[in-house]
Amino acid sequence: MQIEPYIALRFLRSRQRNRFISLVAVLAIGGIAIGVAALIVSLSVMNGFENEVRSRIIGTTSHINVHSLQADCIRDWEPLLERLRNRNDVIAAAPFVYGKLPIAHNGKFDGIVLRGIAPEEERNLGNPESTLYDGIWLPDEPDTVLPDIVLGRYLAEGLGAVPGDTVFVYGLGKRGAASISPKIFRFEVIGIFETGMFDFDAALAYTNLEPAQKILDIGEGVTGIELRIENFYEADRVANRIENELGFPYYAVSWAEMNKNLFSWMTIEKWGLFLLLTLIVAVAAFNIASTLIMVVMEKTSQIGILRALGATASKIRRIFFLQGLFVGILGAVLGFIVGFGLAFVQHKWQIISLPADVYSISALPVEMHLLDFIAIGVAAVIITLISSIYPAWRASKYTPIDAIRGAG
Repeated sequence: MQIEPYIALRFLRSRQRNRFISLVAVLAIGGIAIGVAALIVSLSVMNGFENEVRSRIIGTTSHINVHSLQADCIRDWEPLLERLRNRNDVIAAAPFVYGKLPIAHNGKFDGIVLRGIAPEEERNLGNPESTLYDGIWLPDEPDTVLPDIVLGRYLAEGLGAVPGDTVFVYGLGKRGAASISPKIFRFEVIGIFETGMFDFDAALAYTNLEPAQKILDIGEGVTGIELRIENFYEADRVANRIENELGFPYYAVSWAEMNKNLFSWMTIEKWGLFLLLTLIVAVAAFNIASTLIMVVMEKTSQIGILRALGATASKIRRIFFLQGLFVGILGAVLGFIVGFGLAFVQHKWQIISLPADVYSISALPVEMHLLDFIAIGVAAVIITLISSIYPAWRASKYTPIDAIRGAG
């Protein structure tokens, strides 16, 4: 049986006349616990926001888009659509038209991203009606008198448009003409949607496929084919496989690649927060180092006795390393309990609320990941072990004579 763990625990319990060391040890454990709890809560909130953003993007865009490099549209797209639909890794596929155009209403102008879709096929890709804020969604059979349009909430507010109003969208007219004069197309606003993503709600507009083809002057062509797959986390891999199988001139873009800058920024922010809050644990580690140094000073005579009884320098080092390890593990466990408890309470009962008109969610989102717990625990233990290096080394340098003399 190894005696080092027993001695390490005994050394942490200071004698009655020197309770200050035990108090410092308790404060060090508390510092580790606070740092670990802060890391767990903060990273869980970051995960919650990231999941909200991902869900809103997936609900607004497709998992994969297939485009052509040869032209700004795909002319003979029906065979390509059927080929993609017949793939085992594709659940649904639908054509879409996409373009940037000016829009006007009551003397107010703005730029929009017009997206032409086939509503009956779009439902197989997701649930766009779930984002509806006011009015109705695009009907399966478009109005033959005046084409319908659904605007993002902030786009509609900027234009002062409400369901039932008429807006004007400017196209470029026929291509190849010597002089191009914009053609004006009238649309009836039938609905307003809100995704919770400002970039979408301030610029995106939906209409049926045919009016979009007409205003962009692409005949019966489409901008691309959008796909839905079983697991959207595998979108990059499936997109690469589709691109390799289709070959030139087609290329496939996943939802992650389309929003690469956003998720890269969120990842950097998450790890930056992790490193910043780890400083709390590092500060607590200095308390651990000072605690162990004081223990070494207080237990000088005991160290000398252990050396005289045959304890090697490596065993003395191991004793103080184990002391640091015990403090780190205990602090991490307490931090896990507190952090998990706070995150769970917020997730279950949504104690902290948010203004829904600003964030489009009513409560602070929380999502806990096992990998975060493991990373936080490992970081806390490593930091405490590093803080134990000098005290352990200093204690191991005592010889029996030096230790006994120092005690005297």
